[in-house]
Amino acid sequence: MTHTPADTHTISMRRAAILEELAGAAKAGGRSLADVTLVAVSKMQSEARIEEALASGQRVFGENRVQEAMTRWSARRASYPDLELRLVGPLQTNKADEAVALFDVIETLDREKLARAILKAMEKTGRTPRLYVQVNTGEEPQKAGIAPKDVPAFVAEMRALMPQGIEGLMCIPPVEEPASLHFALLAKLAGAAGVEKLSMGMSADYALAARLGATSVRVGSALFGEREG
Repeated sequence: MTHTPADTHTISMRRAAILEELAGAAKAGGRSLADVTLVAVSKMQSEARIEEALASGQRVFGENRVQEAMTRWSARRASYPDLELRLVGPLQTNKADEAVALFDVIETLDREKLARAILKAMEKTGRTPRLYVQVNTGEEPQKAGIAPKDVPAFVAEMRALMPQGIEGLMCIPPVEEPASLHFALLAKLAGAAGVEKLSMGMSADYALAARLGATSVRVGSALFGEREG
């Protein structure tokens, strides 16, 4: 499949519509659009779509896989010094060096072994990406993340271990349950743990997440359209 100009311009239009919707949702929650970051989840997107997103002014991107992200973004760093890259997929300890070298934010910290690998990588590279703890709000056995009851202790442990502490919490609600319950739970856990940022909400529910306190939303198909191929 190839892009026509009309195809690529729709990314700019979608982005504008998403930002307008986020502004309204944030206002409903007593905040402003400046309080909510749109993270464009760019995994498996074509070069043409990435370039159109960049041309539209988008600068914060989320990736699921370290290797794919390195291929896509390493060379672009020089052209876009204001680029912010977030790892929103699971991180294996043997990829910690590459992840710390590339990403500005790692949103999927969920175990002490990974934290220690990240710490070693930070000491090696001199980079200190901001860190989020992934919370398994639905306690789903197939999904990564800290159990809700363990969040306060784990965040405290990470604060003692990591020089920059923990910036926020992240969750992916179960698909068969109302997302609002999980967003509210994550906000409550963040308050109890004393962290300020909430990464929650994806293409189907980003406006709801913004109303319920999200400080960043991770949007893929609603921005880029259906995946090509």
